[in-house]
Amino acid sequence: MTHLGRDNIDGRAEQLDTIAAVLPMERRDELAELLTDEDVETLRHLVNQGMGANTLRALTSDLAYLQAWSLAATGNALPWPAPEALLLKFVAHHLWDPEKRLSDPQHGMPNGVEDKLRIQGVLRSGGPHAPDTVRRRLATWSTLTKWRGLDGVFSSPALKSAIRLAVRATPRPRKRKSAKAVTGDVLSQLLATCQSDSLRDLRDRAILMVAFASGGRRRSEIAGLRKEQLSREAPIPVAEGSPLPSLSIHLGRTKTSGGDNDEVVYLTGRPVEALNAWMAAARIELGSVFRAIDRWGNVSTRALDPKAVNDIVKQRALLAGLDPAEFSAHGLRSGYLTEAANRGIPLPEAMEQSRHRSVQQASSYYNNATRRSGRAARLMD
Repeated sequence: MTHLGRDNIDGRAEQLDTIAAVLPMERRDELAELLTDEDVETLRHLVNQGMGANTLRALTSDLAYLQAWSLAATGNALPWPAPEALLLKFVAHHLWDPEKRLSDPQHGMPNGVEDKLRIQGVLRSGGPHAPDTVRRRLATWSTLTKWRGLDGVFSSPALKSAIRLAVRATPRPRKRKSAKAVTGDVLSQLLATCQSDSLRDLRDRAILMVAFASGGRRRSEIAGLRKEQLSREAPIPVAEGSPLPSLSIHLGRTKTSGGDNDEVVYLTGRPVEALNAWMAAARIELGSVFRAIDRWGNVSTRALDPKAVNDIVKQRALLAGLDPAEFSAHGLRSGYLTEAANRGIPLPEAMEQSRHRSVQQASSYYNNATRRSGRAARLMD
């Protein structure tokens, strides 16, 4: 690599530092090598325009992959706008028939391209990509083309036909994000594994209870939760016993909210107590609420990685004697709505807490719960 090339990469790395808060900065050096100056400038523009952090991270990841693939497949960075032939090549490299490849080694992604992407660590799957992944990356490509003020050919009949035919050749059963919902009974089993006063148990208990009770928050929302988002509310009086502690969580702009909306959800009772117990034990007075804990019991100053929330759910499932492959962090989200349906809570009330915008999506959990417990499913009883 020439001295000038190294200087360009270092310059891009410095520019990426200016938007570190919303990018996966553990990949900064990798991104600096893959992305062009124009790519970095586009990302900085989107940050200034207020694009959501999670959306920008996903877009950056897709863009980095597209650039890596283009370099490996053509020897050049992505052209803007991309010719139709390059889009068709992308589809052919990622959606292919495993059986046909056994008789035709040239079918699908060429071995040379695949090896380069694996060496870079950007390609991990061992077969054709999921159709949804290919569609998402093409959509990212299309969106970036429009942001550059250019016209793409992403709606061409040839590309649509290629995708449709390729999907037929790569059948994949549709998998849910979590095979099983973490309903109230499952949550109780997970919580039973974190009953001690250790920092790890206190943190995991608070994560599970807050994520579930706040409407099934996404793992990114839990990992990114900050003390400044929490506001103490007036205690909730009950007929018998002491009033229940209450607080509000200001989510800001979420995946499904409008640009100017400050989404708010509420916690009452045991989840508030669990959260307060963790923050007191970890001495968290500001900044990230949920943080990593090292082997010596030291609490990090940095926020927990969203993937760690998923790992915690699976680890607690294993400790509870459940199959961790059947549960994920998304199970807390689907489990909240399923549990709400099981308890007869009206759908609009549950959606106020879960912040689902799609009635169709949210109601699917209610319909499933009704079908499982309804008379049509119990004809043999």
